[in-house]
Amino acid sequence: MIEKPVILGVISDTHGLLRPEAIEARRGSDRILHAGDVGAPEILEALVEIAPVTAIRGNVDTDPWARALPATEVVEVSGVSIYMLHDLGQFKLKPEAAGFRVVVYGHSHQPKIEEKSGVLYFNPGSAGPRRFHLPVSVGRLMIEAGNVRAELVELEI
Repeated sequence: MIEKPVILGVISDTHGLLRPEAIEARRGSDRILHAGDVGAPEILEALVEIAPVTAIRGNVDTDPWARALPATEVVEVSGVSIYMLHDLGQFKLKPEAAGFRVVVYGHSHQPKIEEKSGVLYFNPGSAGPRRFHLPVSVGRLMIEAGNVRAELVELEI
């Protein structure tokens, strides 16, 4: 039996703003990963209508509702181990030694796909209010037969 690819919608730094374009870009996701700075519980409520959500707390998530969100999370999908944290500058592990294939993060608002020592580092950028000259974007991880492919999606706003 051929296994279909698993699609993870990756989003970060919504800061309380979930644009319709971001919602549309998440449709078709098997699961959604939110890499922090959610900004409001309504963001997660809307995303869970699309697919199951794994979310972590970012530095702006200080209100009482956000205390339930972990600072980091480990997600296993189709045999691929994904480590989630908000600020890559706070990362104290060697992901390749810990067995992580992917590190998902946010905070900088700068979309980035980078591979180092066999680990994919993926920042989907910011899906919330535009910051500086940076694009408004989300991301997608496709996992198939143990292989991971990352893609950035710039939102037309």
